[in-house]
Amino acid sequence: MSLTKFFEKQDLVPAVVQEASTGEVLMLAYMNEESLARTLATGYTWYYSRSRGRLWQKGEESGHVQRVVSITADCDLDTFLVKVEQTGPACHTGERTCFFAEPIFERTKEE
Repeated sequence: MSLTKFFEKQDLVPAVVQEASTGEVLMLAYMNEESLARTLATGYTWYYSRSRGRLWQKGEESGHVQRVVSITADCDLDTFLVKVEQTGPACHTGERTCFFAEPIFERTKEE
């Protein structure tokens, strides 16, 4: 399968990462064509780190790897939904998910 079609609009594609068994959103990362190819070849997530300027395998330092269950592209072919089996915390802070902070907005029941 050619992966080029996913990278025609942009070199980096956002990847929303979700725990396969619960649907919990764990993190947002970015993939380029090489990281997607490595992910497909190994069955474990590889991303492109914008801050490091290189590919990295999730868990390469912490051991908290993500085993891929499925990858789905959205209707525009410019975002991935990556369902994984997460080993340990997904966030570099040690939290289970990167979305652990208090909401910046939350609708009240009266609204």
